[in-house]
Amino acid sequence: MLRITQRVFQDLAIWMTGLGLVMGVVFPFFVRFMGVPSNLVLTPWFFAACMGAGFMVGALNILLAKNVVGGRLRLLAERIRVVEGNLRHMAAGGGMEGCAPEDCYIEIDSRDEIGDSARAFNNLVTALATAHQSESALRDFSRLLASRLDLEILTTEALQQLMAHTKATAGALLVESEGQLTTRASHGLKNIAELENNDCVGAALRSGQRQLVRLPAGIELNGVLAEFRPSEVLVDPVMYKSVPIGVIVLATGEAFGEDALHRLGLLRQALALGLNNVLAHDRLQRLAALDPLTGIYNRRFGMARLREEFSRAVRDDSPLGVVLVDLDHFKSVNDTYGHLVGDRVLVHLVKLARSVMREGDVLVRYGGEEFLAILPAASRGDCVEVAERLRRLLSESAVTDGEQRIRVTLSAGVASTSELSVDSPNDLVHQADQALYQAKEAGRNLVRAA
Repeated sequence: MLRITQRVFQDLAIWMTGLGLVMGVVFPFFVRFMGVPSNLVLTPWFFAACMGAGFMVGALNILLAKNVVGGRLRLLAERIRVVEGNLRHMAAGGGMEGCAPEDCYIEIDSRDEIGDSARAFNNLVTALATAHQSESALRDFSRLLASRLDLEILTTEALQQLMAHTKATAGALLVESEGQLTTRASHGLKNIAELENNDCVGAALRSGQRQLVRLPAGIELNGVLAEFRPSEVLVDPVMYKSVPIGVIVLATGEAFGEDALHRLGLLRQALALGLNNVLAHDRLQRLAALDPLTGIYNRRFGMARLREEFSRAVRDDSPLGVVLVDLDHFKSVNDTYGHLVGDRVLVHLVKLARSVMREGDVLVRYGGEEFLAILPAASRGDCVEVAERLRRLLSESAVTDGEQRIRVTLSAGVASTSELSVDSPNDLVHQADQALYQAKEAGRNLVRAA
């Protein structure tokens, strides 16, 4: 329509009024053509009456248009202003509390351009709500990952969030570390141990691509057997700088929606960054805690572990034993054969010590050639037995250097809270040190108990 003014309804009024007047002028001639005598229709009064009628019809049409069409447009404009306000609120860090989709939708009750406009608006509100949900989910997920440096806690909470945002019924999170893929968190899946060798998991890792498996009724996926019958299982690799560091496994009784898959892609990127940070932190922690030569705890972290075990022993009213070991005449080994051979002797001793210690026992490099074994729930007799076995193994073995066989011995002092009244872990180590001194004074290659 040709525009006359800057107002659509004003333009429409002008055109419709003009059309009414034109019809008023034309109508008498049409009536004359139909056979009505000229003296009745081609008169000023009849022309005026027809033009007045045309004007009134145009005015009524304008009122109807403003009421029917204008009302819909006013509703649309009102809802658009509400959405605008919510977008500004969201930009300031808020949510869409004032315009939930069901509250902002416009009723679609016509099959024309007005209905198409309402439908497009409703789709826009849905898209904005979905985008906000994804943005909010990503923000909360990233905040969660940034606040967690413990791998077990992070993977457990991350899996819960991933399942919630994709409406999955079961899932698992596997993490690759030092070449080993391990299930770190799971919910609702059976045969968890088989996940690490599952074909779909392997394919996702090798290709770096998402694997979406749709299961017909009566079919189960080997290694991802859920506590319910899934209709879809999703295996998504977690990549950091094109390197796989984990795998997400999710199962649902319904199909995953496009919104859920898109949201998972966003969350996966945040998860990759979070996992990499935690794994890097763990590596740094291990480097800081471990003796670089022997791979066991250094003195600083070893004493921290001793304090933890001592507190646990006090709480549980259980014994705690320690064995303090010192290599006999180790300086002469370094002086005679060199420090490289001396290092091999230390590594050899650590290997033997690990073979006689239980799982859960802690071995610490206490000094240059001194080692501290922390034995939870061990009596003095248990400590003496461990120390004697280690002493005997070391004295009966040798470290080779070319054609030379280097033999060394050790002295050990043991102490346990089961026979001693000590107030602190330092007191316990002091008692073991006193016993070690007695072993050295008695001729070395001996075990003495406090």
